Amino acid sequence: MNLSFEVLQALDAIDRTGTFASAAESLHKVPSSLTYLVQKLEVDLGVKLFDRSGRRATLTQAGRLVVEEGRRLLAAAEDLERKAKRVQHGWESELHVAIDEIIPFEMLWEHVGEFYKLKLNTHLHLTKEVLGGSWDALLTRRADLIVGAAGEPPPIPGLVAKPIGTLRHVFVVAPEHPLASMPEPLTLDIVARHRAVAIGDTSRKLAPRTIALVANQEVLTVPTLDAKLAAQLKGLAAGTIPECLALAHLSRGTLVKKEVRGMRDVTQFYLAWREDQAGKALCWWVDQLDRPDLIDDVARRRMLHG
Repeated sequence: MNLSFEVLQALDAIDRTGTFASAAESLHKVPSSLTYLVQKLEVDLGVKLFDRSGRRATLTQAGRLVVEEGRRLLAAAEDLERKAKRVQHGWESELHVAIDEIIPFEMLWEHVGEFYKLKLNTHLHLTKEVLGGSWDALLTRRADLIVGAAGEPPPIPGLVAKPIGTLRHVFVVAPEHPLASMPEPLTLDIVARHRAVAIGDTSRKLAPRTIALVANQEVLTVPTLDAKLAAQLKGLAAGTIPECLALAHLSRGTLVKKEVRGMRDVTQFYLAWREDQAGKALCWWVDQLDRPDLIDDVARRRMLHG
């Protein structure tokens, strides 16, 4: 290969400073060494890089192309060096954080801003997962850190899981729904005769998880918590939702709460990662989010904003 970073740096300096002499001074070289590098490259490429017909050498069209493309290569090389040094010192080049559907992104923007102030050039990926999808993202390594993973952790090698709080769920239906007027407590057999609404689990390898669904029950599957709530408000299906989302609708009478015997009503949430992925960027995020009352904050925000 005829091109080298040394000659690209020389061409960049000559173009920036205007003369071989000034470029040589900025690179701590003698002018004759730069002249040799450039002339050798011209011979090797069979291309004139400088027009020397005037008092000063000026870049030809081909020379301008080499300088501009060379600057991109130099910038990429410098970036690669920075990334290598960050990895050597424990800072990841990329960090994938998976957020459970229950966590509003608004809770993260302040942390994202503070993270970028560190000027690490770590490429941050934020994604949404649902139910077992958070655990699945950690198992399949499409996420380095999961925030708000619901339910008991599955067996994942090197798993670290920190409880960050619980949410109470309530079984609700629209006032016109047939279950609204039935005497309580409802049984699971009675509930199973009516359509349920559930958010689709985003698991790819782990078995999908469900909350408060009965075997052989007809199920309407939706992609988000907001869509689930909307389906219940319209009387299209019954199901559980976090109590913090239901309270405003219960007070307005647009939803009716029903007691169901034998239905689980509390879910534990976790912040989790693998020990072998705990670089400095991940540890920084853990420091921000490892709070036993994080889900309490989620509930307050959800109640405030509906």
